[in-house]
Amino acid sequence: MSGFPPNKSAYPYDRQMIIDIHGHYTTYPPGVEAYRGAQIAQMSAPARGKMNVSDDEIRHSIETGQLKVQRERGTDLTLFSPRASWMGHHFGNALISRYWIEHTNDLVYRVQEMFPDNFVGVCALPQSPGTDLKNSIAELERCVNELGFVGCNLSPDTSGGYWQEPPLTDRYWYPMYEKLVELDVPAMVHVSATCNPAFHQTGSHYLNADTTTFMQLVQRPQIFKDFPTLKLIIPHGGGAVPYHWGRYRGMNLDMGRPELDELIMGNVWFDTCVYHQPGIDLLFKVIRLENLMFASEMIGAVRGKDPDTGFYFDDTKRYVDNIGLSESQASKVFEGTARQVFPRLDARLKARGH
Repeated sequence: MSGFPPNKSAYPYDRQMIIDIHGHYTTYPPGVEAYRGAQIAQMSAPARGKMNVSDDEIRHSIETGQLKVQRERGTDLTLFSPRASWMGHHFGNALISRYWIEHTNDLVYRVQEMFPDNFVGVCALPQSPGTDLKNSIAELERCVNELGFVGCNLSPDTSGGYWQEPPLTDRYWYPMYEKLVELDVPAMVHVSATCNPAFHQTGSHYLNADTTTFMQLVQRPQIFKDFPTLKLIIPHGGGAVPYHWGRYRGMNLDMGRPELDELIMGNVWFDTCVYHQPGIDLLFKVIRLENLMFASEMIGAVRGKDPDTGFYFDDTKRYVDNIGLSESQASKVFEGTARQVFPRLDARLKARGH
């Protein structure tokens, strides 16, 4: 088991650690898929049942997967959540979703307990089409208060690509926001799989959701007046947002509103899950540094190497290193902002002497 910080001489900057805020358990042991398959096959009679995954299987999956990549790339700590594409909110009813999400959150908890220096839990939520958020709020409380998780993934679309939920600015979501503020945890707005054939899962559905989330918030920023301390994270570099910032900024100014930085950027952050150097360069030129946090979503949507560079596409640390940030700027992106946005993570690290 490796601890943080590792060899600081490997760092290009003098900082304490490198925190990756966006990681998923994509290397599930076989028992996870077997449980889900049985659950879907018996959809008419939902039962919590048992997920047969041993500690040795979890340890092997992590040591040969995410932990191995952490060590190779020089990162220290990953905020770790259930596999996003497998959340599958559109399968079955609310009870099926609840049992499935509880099990996968428990798996992440087991990883956190086995590798406390390397992984900290972020929970998925048992959302389900056409239901209120009662089950989701209960699971959020369980994961934060009992399992020690520091954040959650909130899906704006439980229908699998058909977008049947009201916008994130609708009062439907307010009970969730109230609980997020009460617990002082952020939510990463992250969709799951799509069953709509018009959308590729990670190539369009994910990035569509990132862009749509941003535009919903811009259209009705009242939620941040109602919840001034609410913290939302838009993953994957914000989808189309950095590339079309001029469009969104111009539309906003045409409506006689303040600049976007003033309007919503006190409550919204973006990660660095952008898989080429020009994309990262643009992200850092357009979005102010205080609203960016390092992330890679490693062993995720893109797993291969770039034939032009010989490095893995999702090795985003290399791209950020190449920007030429100052020591203080790098400290914010790799660690400082994450500790501000995730106060429970900061408290956890301080308790461990970091």
